[in-house]
Amino acid sequence: MVNKKSRAVIRAQKHRRLRHTLAGTAQRPRLAVFRSNNHMYAQIIDDTEGKTLVSASTLDKEVKADLEKTNNVAAAAKLGEVIAKRAADANIKEVVFDRGGFIYAGKIKALADAAREAGLEF
Repeated sequence: MVNKKSRAVIRAQKHRRLRHTLAGTAQRPRLAVFRSNNHMYAQIIDDTEGKTLVSASTLDKEVKADLEKTNNVAAAAKLGEVIAKRAADANIKEVVFDRGGFIYAGKIKALADAAREAGLEF
């Protein structure tokens, strides 16, 4: 019989491996991304203090008002713009990108590209 691990378990293992090398500092915090079936979430985290400095998601009224759907590439791009704008307001220019174990394609790539275009450096 074939024993196959679920995608969620595999993603969690990838994320654990990534986190061994990625860490956010006060000078260069970590931009962590999570994608569910219906929404996306992005946080900028200072791991030395364990604090979330800036956060945004497709559940926010500001983001959701401009979107027709919250689970597509356009929504991810809008979220990237919003998180970059909020980071700029908090004087954050450089971050370390943490894709959360997700493949760097589609929504994750759209969020990253939009954040770069809006001024975040990573």
